[in-house]
Amino acid sequence: VQLQAFGGGLVKAGDSLRLSCVVSGGIFRRYVMAWFRQTPGKEREFVALIDQLSSRTAFGDFVKDGFTISRDNTKNTVSLQMTRLTPEDTADYYCAATMSLNELDYTIPNTWTYWGKGTQVTVSS
Repeated sequence: VQLQAFGGGLVKAGDSLRLSCVVSGGIFRRYVMAWFRQTPGKEREFVALIDQLSSRTAFGDFVKDGFTISRDNTKNTVSLQMTRLTPEDTADYYCAATMSLNELDYTIPNTWTYWGKGTQVTVSS
């Protein structure tokens, strides 16, 4: 299973950005999908997840109402819409997938099976 994230870039504080992740080599609709982020010297941080049928989403504690996660099972794609970005949102963003969600520890990166390479988001002040 391969995950390819894209959509990162340099934006200004207050701007919006949409990240997407395309999955290949597996049956996309079977996977719970998630986004994590990481800055140098820090652990990878859970951002959001969405279940297989888009019936459930969850967000990291730091996320206010400016982030939305969605998926399109016809296009094997999961997206993260981020609005009102701040410099604290600067990070490499990663998408992840698992067939069986660990309900107790899904915020922990090693409970996710597949990972894509990160896409860099830089928010200037």
